[in-house]
Amino acid sequence: MAEAERSRHFIEREIDKDLAEGVYDHVCTRFPPEPNGYLHIGHAKSIILNSTMAKEYGGTFNLRFDDTNPTKEKQEFVESIKEDVKWLGADFGDRIYFASNYFDKMYECAVLLINKGLAYVSTMSAEDISATRGSFTEPGKNDPDRDRSIEENLKLFESMKNGEVADGAMVLRAKIDMASPNINMRDPVIYRVAHLTHHNTGDKWCIYPMYDFAHPIEDAVEGITHSLCTLEFEDHRPLYDWVVRECEFKNPPRQIEFAKMYLTNVVTGKRYIKKLVENGTVDGWDDPRLVSIAALRRRGFTPESIRSFIELSGISKSQSSSDYAMLEYCLREDLKLKRPRIMAAIDPVKLVIDNYPEDKEEMLTVANNLENEELGSREVPFGRELYIDREDFMEEPPKKYYRLFPGNEVRLMNAYFVTCTGFEKDETGKVTVVHCTYDPETRQGTGKEMPRKVKGTIHWVPAKEAVKATVRLYENLVDEEKGVYDEEGNVNVNPDSVKVMDSCMIEPAIRDAKPGESFQFVRQGFFVADIREYSPEAPVFNRIVSLKSSFKLPKAE
Repeated sequence: MAEAERSRHFIEREIDKDLAEGVYDHVCTRFPPEPNGYLHIGHAKSIILNSTMAKEYGGTFNLRFDDTNPTKEKQEFVESIKEDVKWLGADFGDRIYFASNYFDKMYECAVLLINKGLAYVSTMSAEDISATRGSFTEPGKNDPDRDRSIEENLKLFESMKNGEVADGAMVLRAKIDMASPNINMRDPVIYRVAHLTHHNTGDKWCIYPMYDFAHPIEDAVEGITHSLCTLEFEDHRPLYDWVVRECEFKNPPRQIEFAKMYLTNVVTGKRYIKKLVENGTVDGWDDPRLVSIAALRRRGFTPESIRSFIELSGISKSQSSSDYAMLEYCLREDLKLKRPRIMAAIDPVKLVIDNYPEDKEEMLTVANNLENEELGSREVPFGRELYIDREDFMEEPPKKYYRLFPGNEVRLMNAYFVTCTGFEKDETGKVTVVHCTYDPETRQGTGKEMPRKVKGTIHWVPAKEAVKATVRLYENLVDEEKGVYDEEGNVNVNPDSVKVMDSCMIEPAIRDAKPGESFQFVRQGFFVADIREYSPEAPVFNRIVSLKSSFKLPKAE
Protein backbone atom coordinates (compact mmCIF):
# COMPACT_ATOMS: atom_id res chain seq x y z
CA MET A 1 0.00 0.00 0.00
CA ALA A 2 2.82 2.40 0.90
CA GLU A 3 4.54 1.60 -2.38
CA ALA A 4 1.35 2.31 -4.32
CA GLU A 5 0.99 5.63 -2.48
CA ARG A 6 4.53 6.69 -3.43
CA SER A 7 3.80 5.98 -7.08
CA ARG A 8 0.84 8.37 -7.23
CA HIS A 9 1.59 11.79 -8.66
CA PHE A 10 0.93 14.98 -6.74
CA ILE A 11 -2.39 15.80 -8.42
CA GLU A 12 -3.83 12.41 -7.46
CA ARG A 13 -2.70 13.00 -3.89
CA GLU A 14 -4.39 16.41 -3.83
CA ILE A 15 -7.63 14.98 -5.20
CA ASP A 16 -7.47 12.11 -2.67
CA LYS A 17 -7.13 14.69 0.11
CA ASP A 18 -10.04 16.80 -1.13
CA LEU A 19 -12.33 13.79 -1.35
CA ALA A 20 -11.26 12.45 2.05
CA GLU A 21 -11.89 15.83 3.71
CA GLY A 22 -15.26 16.23 2.03
CA VAL A 23 -14.30 19.33 0.04
CA TYR A 24 -15.91 17.62 -2.96
CA ASP A 25 -17.98 14.44 -3.21
CA HIS A 26 -17.08 13.80 -6.86
CA VAL A 27 -14.53 14.80 -9.50
CA CYS A 28 -15.22 16.88 -12.60
CA THR A 29 -12.41 18.05 -14.89
CA ARG A 30 -12.25 19.83 -18.24
CA PHE A 31 -10.03 20.56 -21.22
CA PRO A 32 -10.60 24.22 -22.19
CA PRO A 33 -8.85 25.08 -25.50
CA GLU A 34 -9.26 28.41 -27.24
CA PRO A 35 -10.38 27.61 -30.81
CA ASN A 36 -7.73 29.81 -32.43
CA GLY A 37 -5.52 27.13 -33.99
CA TYR A 38 -4.61 23.45 -34.11
CA LEU A 39 -3.68 21.50 -30.99
CA HIS A 40 -0.15 20.10 -30.56
CA ILE A 41 1.65 17.48 -28.48
CA GLY A 42 1.76 19.81 -25.46
CA HIS A 43 -2.04 20.00 -25.41
CA ALA A 44 -2.17 16.20 -25.48
CA LYS A 45 -0.74 16.13 -21.96
CA SER A 46 -3.55 18.31 -20.62
CA ILE A 47 -6.22 16.38 -22.54
CA ILE A 48 -5.00 13.03 -21.26
CA LEU A 49 -4.36 14.21 -17.69
CA ASN A 50 -7.76 15.84 -17.27
CA SER A 51 -9.71 13.00 -18.88
CA THR A 52 -7.71 10.33 -17.02
CA MET A 53 -8.35 11.97 -13.63
CA ALA A 54 -12.09 12.06 -14.33
CA LYS A 55 -12.10 8.40 -15.36
CA GLU A 56 -9.90 7.27 -12.45
CA TYR A 57 -12.29 8.78 -9.90
CA GLY A 58 -15.48 7.81 -11.69
CA GLY A 59 -16.20 11.46 -12.47
CA THR A 60 -17.02 13.52 -15.53
CA PHE A 61 -14.89 15.22 -18.17
CA ASN A 62 -15.92 18.29 -20.18
CA LEU A 63 -14.64 19.62 -23.48
CA ARG A 64 -15.10 23.37 -23.30
CA PHE A 65 -14.15 25.91 -25.92
CA ASP A 66 -12.77 29.06 -24.33
CA ASP A 67 -14.13 31.26 -27.08
CA THR A 68 -14.02 34.71 -25.48
CA ASN A 69 -11.81 36.33 -28.16
CA PRO A 70 -13.65 36.64 -31.49
CA THR A 71 -10.62 38.17 -33.25
CA LYS A 72 -8.87 34.80 -33.74
CA GLU A 73 -11.48 32.05 -33.32
CA LYS A 74 -12.96 29.97 -36.14
CA GLN A 75 -15.41 27.07 -36.44
CA GLU A 76 -12.69 25.24 -38.40
CA PHE A 77 -10.59 25.09 -35.24
CA VAL A 78 -13.56 23.94 -33.16
CA GLU A 79 -14.09 20.95 -35.44
CA SER A 80 -10.38 20.05 -35.58
CA ILE A 81 -10.12 20.17 -31.78
CA LYS A 82 -13.14 17.87 -31.37
CA GLU A 83 -11.53 15.37 -33.73
CA ASP A 84 -8.17 15.53 -31.95
CA VAL A 85 -9.64 15.05 -28.47
CA LYS A 86 -11.76 12.11 -29.62
CA TRP A 87 -8.78 10.52 -31.37
CA LEU A 88 -6.75 10.66 -28.15
CA GLY A 89 -9.47 8.66 -26.44
CA ALA A 90 -10.66 11.39 -24.07
CA ASP A 91 -14.33 10.53 -23.62
CA PHE A 92 -16.38 13.73 -23.30
CA GLY A 93 -19.56 12.18 -24.72
CA ASP A 94 -22.09 14.96 -25.21
CA ARG A 95 -20.39 17.21 -22.65
CA ILE A 96 -19.32 19.89 -25.14
CA TYR A 97 -19.55 23.44 -23.85
CA PHE A 98 -18.72 26.96 -25.03
CA ALA A 99 -17.61 29.81 -22.80
CA SER A 100 -19.67 32.11 -25.02
CA ASN A 101 -22.83 30.33 -23.83
CA TYR A 102 -22.11 31.83 -20.40
CA PHE A 103 -21.76 35.45 -21.56
CA ASP A 104 -25.06 36.37 -19.86
CA LYS A 105 -23.85 34.88 -16.58
CA MET A 106 -20.49 36.64 -16.89
CA TYR A 107 -22.28 39.95 -17.44
CA GLU A 108 -24.37 39.31 -14.32
CA CYS A 109 -21.18 38.59 -12.36
CA ALA A 110 -19.61 41.85 -13.57
CA VAL A 111 -22.72 43.79 -12.48
CA LEU A 112 -22.56 42.02 -9.11
CA LEU A 113 -18.95 43.13 -8.63
CA ILE A 114 -19.85 46.72 -9.53
CA ASN A 115 -22.68 46.66 -7.00
CA LYS A 116 -20.26 45.36 -4.37
CA GLY A 117 -17.86 48.20 -5.14
CA LEU A 118 -15.35 45.70 -6.57
CA ALA A 119 -15.33 46.80 -10.23
CA TYR A 120 -15.28 50.11 -12.05
CA VAL A 121 -15.32 51.52 -15.57
CA SER A 122 -12.04 53.07 -16.66
CA THR A 123 -11.42 55.47 -19.52
CA MET A 124 -7.65 55.02 -19.39
CA SER A 125 -5.99 53.72 -22.55
CA ALA A 126 -4.44 50.27 -22.62
CA GLU A 127 -1.01 51.91 -22.77
CA ASP A 128 -1.67 54.05 -19.69
CA ILE A 129 -3.08 51.11 -17.75
CA SER A 130 0.08 49.14 -18.51
CA ALA A 131 2.32 52.07 -17.61
CA THR A 132 0.65 52.57 -14.22
CA ARG A 133 0.57 48.90 -13.26
CA GLY A 134 3.95 49.17 -11.53
CA SER A 135 6.71 46.59 -11.38
CA PHE A 136 7.93 43.75 -9.19
CA THR A 137 9.60 46.35 -6.93
CA GLU A 138 7.15 49.27 -7.20
CA PRO A 139 3.39 49.37 -6.56
CA GLY A 140 0.95 50.47 -9.23
CA LYS A 141 -0.83 53.82 -9.36
CA ASN A 142 -4.53 54.16 -8.84
CA ASP A 143 -6.70 54.72 -11.89
CA PRO A 144 -8.27 58.23 -11.85
CA ASP A 145 -11.64 56.51 -12.37
CA ARG A 146 -11.17 54.08 -9.47
CA ASP A 147 -13.52 55.97 -7.15
CA ARG A 148 -16.46 56.43 -9.50
CA SER A 149 -19.80 55.86 -7.81
CA ILE A 150 -21.53 52.50 -8.16
CA GLU A 151 -24.43 54.19 -9.97
CA GLU A 152 -22.16 55.82 -12.55
CA ASN A 153 -20.23 52.57 -13.12
CA LEU A 154 -23.47 50.65 -13.71
CA LYS A 155 -24.65 53.27 -16.20
CA LEU A 156 -21.33 53.33 -18.10
CA PHE A 157 -21.04 49.54 -18.17
CA GLU A 158 -24.55 49.29 -19.61
CA SER A 159 -23.64 51.81 -22.29
CA MET A 160 -20.61 49.67 -23.14
CA LYS A 161 -22.93 46.67 -23.51
CA ASN A 162 -25.41 48.61 -25.62
CA GLY A 163 -22.83 49.49 -28.24
CA GLU A 164 -22.60 53.17 -27.34
CA VAL A 165 -18.85 53.10 -26.66
CA ALA A 166 -16.06 52.83 -29.24
CA ASP A 167 -13.49 50.06 -29.12
CA GLY A 168 -10.76 50.91 -26.64
CA ALA A 169 -12.57 53.91 -25.17
CA MET A 170 -13.57 52.13 -21.95
CA VAL A 171 -12.82 48.94 -20.02
CA LEU A 172 -14.15 47.39 -16.85
CA ARG A 173 -11.48 46.78 -14.19
CA ALA A 174 -11.69 44.69 -11.03
CA LYS A 175 -11.05 46.79 -7.91
CA ILE A 176 -8.58 44.74 -5.88
CA ASP A 177 -5.19 46.14 -4.75
CA MET A 178 -2.80 48.30 -6.79
CA ALA A 179 -0.06 47.61 -4.23
CA SER A 180 -0.36 43.82 -4.36
CA PRO A 181 2.95 42.00 -4.75
CA ASN A 182 1.17 39.91 -7.41
CA ILE A 183 0.83 42.17 -10.45
CA ASN A 184 -2.15 40.12 -11.68
CA MET A 185 -4.12 41.47 -8.70
CA ARG A 186 -3.51 45.13 -9.53
CA ASP A 187 -6.97 45.99 -10.78
CA PRO A 188 -6.95 43.70 -13.83
CA VAL A 189 -9.13 44.49 -16.84
CA ILE A 190 -12.09 42.09 -16.87
CA TYR A 191 -14.16 43.44 -19.81
CA ARG A 192 -13.30 45.23 -23.05
CA VAL A 193 -15.29 46.74 -25.89
CA ALA A 194 -14.96 44.94 -29.24
CA HIS A 195 -17.50 45.45 -32.01
CA LEU A 196 -16.88 42.07 -33.63
CA THR A 197 -19.05 39.21 -34.85
CA HIS A 198 -18.58 36.12 -32.71
CA HIS A 199 -18.56 32.65 -34.29
CA ASN A 200 -21.16 31.41 -31.78
CA THR A 201 -23.12 34.44 -30.51
CA GLY A 202 -23.08 36.51 -33.69
CA ASP A 203 -23.59 40.23 -33.01
CA LYS A 204 -25.38 39.89 -29.67
CA TRP A 205 -22.40 41.22 -27.74
CA CYS A 206 -19.96 44.06 -28.32
CA ILE A 207 -18.24 43.61 -24.96
CA TYR A 208 -16.18 40.52 -24.22
CA PRO A 209 -14.77 39.21 -20.91
CA MET A 210 -11.03 38.78 -20.42
CA TYR A 211 -9.69 35.27 -19.93
CA ASP A 212 -8.77 35.65 -16.24
CA PHE A 213 -12.32 36.71 -15.45
CA ALA A 214 -14.15 34.33 -17.76
CA HIS A 215 -12.26 31.12 -17.04
CA PRO A 216 -13.04 30.73 -13.33
CA ILE A 217 -16.70 31.54 -14.00
CA GLU A 218 -16.84 28.90 -16.73
CA ASP A 219 -15.37 26.32 -14.34
CA ALA A 220 -17.78 27.30 -11.56
CA VAL A 221 -20.88 27.24 -13.77
CA GLU A 222 -20.01 23.75 -15.04
CA GLY A 223 -19.33 22.41 -11.55
CA ILE A 224 -15.67 21.70 -12.25
CA THR A 225 -13.97 20.51 -9.07
CA HIS A 226 -10.32 20.51 -10.12
CA SER A 227 -9.16 23.00 -12.73
CA LEU A 228 -5.90 21.43 -13.91
CA CYS A 229 -3.71 23.86 -15.86
CA THR A 230 -0.07 24.53 -16.67
CA LEU A 231 2.42 26.38 -14.49
CA GLU A 232 2.19 29.76 -16.22
CA PHE A 233 -1.21 30.16 -14.55
CA GLU A 234 0.19 29.69 -11.03
CA ASP A 235 0.55 33.46 -10.52
CA HIS A 236 -3.02 33.88 -11.76
CA ARG A 237 -4.47 31.54 -9.13
CA PRO A 238 -5.12 34.32 -6.54
CA LEU A 239 -7.20 36.14 -9.17
CA TYR A 240 -9.00 32.89 -10.08
CA ASP A 241 -9.90 32.35 -6.41
CA TRP A 242 -10.93 36.02 -6.01
CA VAL A 243 -13.34 35.84 -8.94
CA VAL A 244 -15.19 32.69 -7.82
CA ARG A 245 -15.27 33.96 -4.22
CA GLU A 246 -16.50 37.49 -4.93
CA CYS A 247 -18.97 36.26 -7.56
CA GLU A 248 -20.38 34.16 -4.72
CA PHE A 249 -20.18 30.70 -6.27
CA LYS A 250 -20.84 27.95 -3.76
CA ASN A 251 -18.37 25.05 -3.53
CA PRO A 252 -16.03 26.72 -6.07
CA PRO A 253 -13.46 24.85 -8.18
CA ARG A 254 -9.83 24.51 -7.19
CA GLN A 255 -6.98 25.34 -9.57
CA ILE A 256 -3.94 23.02 -9.56
CA GLU A 257 -0.94 23.64 -11.82
CA PHE A 258 1.40 21.13 -13.46
CA ALA A 259 4.48 21.40 -15.68
CA LYS A 260 4.01 21.78 -19.43
CA MET A 261 5.08 19.21 -21.97
CA TYR A 262 8.29 20.36 -23.64
CA LEU A 263 9.88 18.37 -26.46
CA THR A 264 13.43 18.81 -27.70
CA ASN A 265 14.09 20.04 -31.24
CA VAL A 266 10.48 20.52 -32.34
CA VAL A 267 8.36 23.52 -33.35
CA THR A 268 5.16 24.05 -31.33
CA GLY A 269 4.63 27.83 -31.44
CA LYS A 270 1.55 28.72 -33.52
CA ARG A 271 3.13 31.80 -35.10
CA TYR A 272 6.17 29.79 -36.21
CA ILE A 273 4.02 27.00 -37.67
CA LYS A 274 1.76 29.54 -39.37
CA LYS A 275 4.80 31.08 -41.06
CA LEU A 276 6.02 27.64 -42.20
CA VAL A 277 2.57 26.93 -43.63
CA GLU A 278 2.23 30.28 -45.36
CA ASN A 279 5.67 30.19 -47.00
CA GLY A 280 5.15 26.63 -48.21
CA THR A 281 7.91 25.05 -46.12
CA VAL A 282 5.39 22.51 -44.82
CA ASP A 283 2.26 21.01 -46.35
CA GLY A 284 -0.34 22.56 -44.07
CA TRP A 285 -0.98 22.29 -40.32
CA ASP A 286 -1.10 18.48 -40.60
CA ASP A 287 2.25 18.11 -42.37
CA PRO A 288 3.74 14.89 -40.93
CA ARG A 289 6.91 16.73 -39.89
CA LEU A 290 5.01 18.87 -37.39
CA VAL A 291 3.86 17.86 -33.90
CA SER A 292 0.32 19.16 -34.10
CA ILE A 293 -2.02 16.34 -33.10
CA ALA A 294 -3.45 16.36 -36.64
CA ALA A 295 0.09 15.99 -38.02
CA LEU A 296 0.95 13.17 -35.62
CA ARG A 297 -2.24 11.36 -36.64
CA ARG A 298 -1.40 11.77 -40.33
CA ARG A 299 2.19 10.65 -39.66
CA GLY A 300 0.83 7.39 -38.23
CA PHE A 301 1.27 7.90 -34.48
CA THR A 302 -1.20 6.08 -32.26
CA PRO A 303 -3.13 7.46 -29.27
CA GLU A 304 -1.67 4.63 -27.19
CA SER A 305 1.91 5.68 -27.99
CA ILE A 306 1.21 9.29 -27.00
CA ARG A 307 -0.41 8.18 -23.74
CA SER A 308 2.58 5.97 -22.99
CA PHE A 309 4.94 8.86 -23.71
CA ILE A 310 3.09 11.19 -21.34
CA GLU A 311 3.11 8.51 -18.65
CA LEU A 312 6.88 8.04 -19.03
CA SER A 313 7.42 11.81 -18.98
CA GLY A 314 5.54 12.04 -15.68
CA ILE A 315 3.26 14.58 -14.01
CA SER A 316 5.07 17.06 -11.79
CA LYS A 317 5.59 20.74 -10.91
CA SER A 318 9.17 20.72 -12.24
CA GLN A 319 9.73 22.11 -15.73
CA SER A 320 11.74 19.74 -17.89
CA SER A 321 12.10 18.65 -21.51
CA SER A 322 11.45 15.21 -22.90
CA ASP A 323 13.52 13.81 -25.73
CA TYR A 324 11.68 13.36 -29.02
CA ALA A 325 13.47 10.01 -29.26
CA MET A 326 11.42 8.86 -26.25
CA LEU A 327 8.21 9.62 -28.14
CA GLU A 328 9.49 7.53 -31.06
CA TYR A 329 10.45 4.75 -28.64
CA CYS A 330 6.87 4.64 -27.31
CA LEU A 331 5.58 4.50 -30.87
CA ARG A 332 7.80 1.57 -31.85
CA GLU A 333 6.84 -0.30 -28.70
CA ASP A 334 3.16 0.16 -29.51
CA LEU A 335 3.40 -0.77 -33.19
CA LYS A 336 5.81 -3.69 -33.19
CA LEU A 337 3.31 -6.35 -32.10
CA LYS A 338 0.25 -4.82 -33.77
CA ARG A 339 1.31 -4.28 -37.37
CA PRO A 340 1.96 -6.79 -40.16
CA ARG A 341 5.41 -6.88 -41.74
CA ILE A 342 5.51 -6.31 -45.47
CA MET A 343 8.44 -6.57 -47.87
CA ALA A 344 9.17 -3.39 -49.81
CA ALA A 345 12.06 -2.20 -51.96
CA ILE A 346 12.31 1.53 -51.33
CA ASP A 347 15.02 2.05 -53.97
CA PRO A 348 14.49 -1.04 -56.13
CA VAL A 349 16.87 -2.85 -58.43
CA LYS A 350 15.87 -5.89 -60.50
CA LEU A 351 17.16 -9.31 -59.35
CA VAL A 352 17.04 -12.08 -61.96
CA ILE A 353 17.44 -15.73 -60.90
CA ASP A 354 18.87 -17.10 -64.14
CA ASN A 355 18.42 -20.81 -63.33
CA TYR A 356 14.88 -20.47 -62.00
CA PRO A 357 12.42 -21.91 -64.58
CA GLU A 358 10.72 -19.13 -66.51
CA ASP A 359 7.33 -20.85 -66.42
CA LYS A 360 7.50 -21.77 -62.75
CA GLU A 361 5.30 -19.98 -60.23
CA GLU A 362 4.99 -20.80 -56.56
CA MET A 363 3.44 -19.30 -53.47
CA LEU A 364 5.38 -18.99 -50.25
CA THR A 365 3.71 -18.87 -46.85
CA VAL A 366 5.01 -15.90 -44.86
CA ALA A 367 4.23 -14.98 -41.24
CA ASN A 368 2.67 -11.53 -40.90
CA ASN A 369 4.55 -10.83 -37.68
CA LEU A 370 7.12 -13.24 -36.23
CA GLU A 371 6.59 -11.77 -32.74
CA ASN A 372 2.81 -12.11 -32.81
CA GLU A 373 1.40 -15.34 -34.22
CA GLU A 374 -2.15 -14.02 -33.83
CA LEU A 375 -1.64 -11.84 -36.91
CA GLY A 376 -1.52 -15.01 -39.02
CA SER A 377 0.23 -15.45 -42.34
CA ARG A 378 -0.12 -14.61 -46.02
CA GLU A 379 0.83 -16.11 -49.38
CA VAL A 380 3.52 -14.28 -51.38
CA PRO A 381 4.18 -15.18 -55.05
CA PHE A 382 7.77 -16.07 -55.94
CA GLY A 383 9.24 -16.12 -59.42
CA ARG A 384 12.30 -15.69 -61.63
CA GLU A 385 12.38 -11.89 -61.45
CA LEU A 386 12.30 -9.99 -58.18
CA TYR A 387 13.13 -6.58 -56.79
CA ILE A 388 15.59 -6.01 -53.97
CA ASP A 389 16.72 -2.82 -52.26
CA ARG A 390 19.67 -1.16 -53.94
CA GLU A 391 21.57 -1.05 -50.65
CA ASP A 392 21.48 -4.87 -50.56
CA PHE A 393 23.94 -5.15 -53.46
CA MET A 394 27.46 -3.78 -53.79
CA GLU A 395 29.92 -4.29 -56.61
CA GLU A 396 32.92 -3.82 -54.32
CA PRO A 397 31.76 -4.33 -50.73
CA PRO A 398 33.66 -3.38 -47.57
CA LYS A 399 34.56 -5.95 -44.97
CA LYS A 400 31.69 -7.43 -42.97
CA TYR A 401 29.19 -6.70 -45.74
CA TYR A 402 27.13 -9.88 -45.83
CA ARG A 403 24.54 -9.04 -48.46
CA LEU A 404 24.80 -9.56 -52.22
CA PHE A 405 28.03 -9.02 -54.13
CA PRO A 406 29.68 -11.02 -56.93
CA GLY A 407 30.31 -14.56 -55.73
CA ASN A 408 28.47 -14.20 -52.42
CA GLU A 409 25.52 -16.32 -51.29
CA VAL A 410 22.62 -14.99 -49.22
CA ARG A 411 19.18 -16.13 -48.15
CA LEU A 412 16.17 -14.53 -49.76
CA MET A 413 13.85 -14.06 -46.80
CA ASN A 414 11.27 -16.88 -46.52
CA ALA A 415 12.59 -18.36 -49.79
CA TYR A 416 15.89 -19.75 -51.16
CA PHE A 417 19.64 -19.30 -51.05
CA VAL A 418 20.92 -17.33 -54.06
CA THR A 419 24.47 -16.63 -55.26
CA CYS A 420 25.36 -13.46 -57.17
CA THR A 421 26.81 -14.24 -60.60
CA GLY A 422 26.95 -10.80 -62.17
CA PHE A 423 25.20 -7.50 -62.82
CA GLU A 424 24.31 -4.95 -65.50
CA LYS A 425 24.79 -1.17 -65.58
CA ASP A 426 23.33 1.66 -67.62
CA GLU A 427 25.33 4.34 -69.44
CA THR A 428 25.72 6.36 -66.22
CA GLY A 429 27.30 3.44 -64.38
CA LYS A 430 24.21 2.75 -62.24
CA VAL A 431 23.45 -0.91 -61.55
CA THR A 432 20.14 -1.84 -63.20
CA VAL A 433 20.02 -5.64 -62.88
CA VAL A 434 21.68 -8.13 -60.55
CA HIS A 435 22.00 -11.75 -61.74
CA CYS A 436 22.12 -14.80 -59.51
CA THR A 437 21.43 -18.51 -59.33
CA TYR A 438 19.39 -20.31 -56.69
CA ASP A 439 19.70 -23.64 -54.89
CA PRO A 440 16.28 -25.40 -55.06
CA GLU A 441 17.23 -27.54 -52.03
CA THR A 442 17.28 -24.53 -49.71
CA ARG A 443 13.63 -23.46 -49.70
CA GLN A 444 12.70 -22.22 -46.25
CA GLY A 445 9.81 -23.80 -44.42
CA THR A 446 10.22 -27.36 -45.75
CA GLY A 447 11.54 -28.68 -42.45
CA LYS A 448 14.74 -29.88 -44.11
CA GLU A 449 18.09 -29.06 -42.59
CA MET A 450 19.94 -26.49 -44.68
CA PRO A 451 23.02 -27.89 -46.46
CA ARG A 452 25.13 -24.91 -45.31
CA LYS A 453 24.87 -21.63 -43.47
CA VAL A 454 24.88 -18.12 -44.90
CA LYS A 455 25.54 -14.89 -43.03
CA GLY A 456 23.19 -12.58 -44.90
CA THR A 457 19.43 -12.46 -45.39
CA ILE A 458 17.72 -9.92 -47.64
CA HIS A 459 14.08 -9.20 -48.42
CA TRP A 460 12.58 -9.08 -51.89
CA VAL A 461 9.43 -8.26 -53.84
CA PRO A 462 8.01 -10.32 -56.75
CA ALA A 463 8.51 -8.18 -59.87
CA LYS A 464 5.43 -9.34 -61.76
CA GLU A 465 2.99 -8.68 -58.93
CA ALA A 466 4.75 -5.69 -57.29
CA VAL A 467 2.77 -2.58 -56.38
CA LYS A 468 4.49 0.66 -57.36
CA ALA A 469 4.13 3.39 -54.74
CA THR A 470 5.43 6.75 -53.61
CA VAL A 471 7.15 6.70 -50.26
CA ARG A 472 8.05 9.75 -48.18
CA LEU A 473 10.95 9.39 -45.78
CA TYR A 474 10.71 11.97 -42.99
CA GLU A 475 13.44 13.28 -40.75
CA ASN A 476 13.29 16.03 -38.12
CA LEU A 477 11.99 19.31 -39.56
CA VAL A 478 14.53 21.16 -37.43
CA ASP A 479 18.27 21.27 -38.19
CA GLU A 480 19.36 19.86 -34.83
CA GLU A 481 22.98 21.06 -35.18
CA LYS A 482 21.84 24.68 -35.51
CA GLY A 483 19.03 24.52 -32.93
CA VAL A 484 15.33 25.23 -33.38
CA TYR A 485 15.51 28.97 -34.07
CA ASP A 486 18.07 31.35 -35.53
CA GLU A 487 18.97 34.79 -34.12
CA GLU A 488 16.05 36.41 -35.96
CA GLY A 489 13.53 33.93 -34.58
CA ASN A 490 13.12 31.91 -37.76
CA VAL A 491 13.03 28.11 -37.71
CA ASN A 492 16.29 26.45 -38.73
CA VAL A 493 14.74 24.09 -41.26
CA ASN A 494 16.51 20.83 -42.05
CA PRO A 495 16.83 20.81 -45.88
CA ASP A 496 16.66 17.00 -45.83
CA SER A 497 13.55 16.74 -43.65
CA VAL A 498 11.70 14.83 -46.37
CA LYS A 499 12.89 12.58 -49.18
CA VAL A 500 10.36 11.43 -51.76
CA MET A 501 10.92 8.02 -53.39
CA ASP A 502 8.43 7.66 -56.25
CA SER A 503 9.35 4.20 -57.58
CA CYS A 504 9.08 2.04 -54.47
CA MET A 505 8.03 -1.58 -55.13
CA ILE A 506 5.92 -3.35 -52.50
CA GLU A 507 4.63 -6.91 -52.33
CA PRO A 508 1.02 -7.41 -53.50
CA ALA A 509 -0.47 -7.77 -50.00
CA ILE A 510 -0.33 -3.98 -49.80
CA ARG A 511 -3.15 -3.69 -52.37
CA ASP A 512 -5.72 -4.01 -49.60
CA ALA A 513 -4.34 -1.04 -47.64
CA LYS A 514 -6.73 1.67 -46.47
CA PRO A 515 -5.88 5.34 -45.78
CA GLY A 516 -4.47 5.57 -42.25
CA GLU A 517 -3.52 1.87 -42.10
CA SER A 518 0.05 1.21 -41.06
CA PHE A 519 2.62 -1.54 -41.67
CA GLN A 520 6.18 -2.40 -40.91
CA PHE A 521 8.25 -2.45 -44.09
CA VAL A 522 10.87 -5.10 -43.37
CA ARG A 523 14.19 -3.51 -42.30
CA GLN A 524 12.94 -0.05 -43.31
CA GLY A 525 10.63 1.11 -40.54
CA PHE A 526 6.93 1.65 -39.94
CA PHE A 527 4.87 3.25 -42.71
CA VAL A 528 1.30 4.51 -43.02
CA ALA A 529 -0.97 4.99 -46.01
CA ASP A 530 -1.39 8.76 -46.17
CA ILE A 531 -4.87 9.73 -44.99
CA ARG A 532 -5.12 12.59 -47.50
CA GLU A 533 -3.28 11.44 -50.61
CA TYR A 534 -3.40 7.62 -50.67
CA SER A 535 -5.45 5.85 -53.31
CA PRO A 536 -5.23 2.28 -54.69
CA GLU A 537 -4.35 3.75 -58.09
CA ALA A 538 -1.59 6.01 -56.69
CA PRO A 539 -0.47 4.65 -53.31
CA VAL A 540 1.40 7.08 -51.02
CA PHE A 541 3.06 5.95 -47.79
CA ASN A 542 4.67 8.07 -45.07
CA ARG A 543 7.43 6.68 -42.92
CA ILE A 544 6.17 6.91 -39.35
CA VAL A 545 9.42 6.03 -37.66
CA SER A 546 12.57 4.06 -38.45
CA LEU A 547 13.32 0.76 -36.72
CA LYS A 548 16.46 2.01 -34.98
CA SER A 549 16.19 3.95 -31.73
CA SER A 550 18.67 6.22 -29.97
CA PHE A 551 16.55 6.18 -26.81
CA LYS A 552 17.22 3.77 -23.98
CA LEU A 553 14.59 3.26 -21.31
CA PRO A 554 16.18 4.05 -17.92
CA LYS A 555 16.75 1.04 -15.70
CA ALA A 556 14.60 0.80 -12.61
CA GLU A 557 16.51 1.53 -9.43
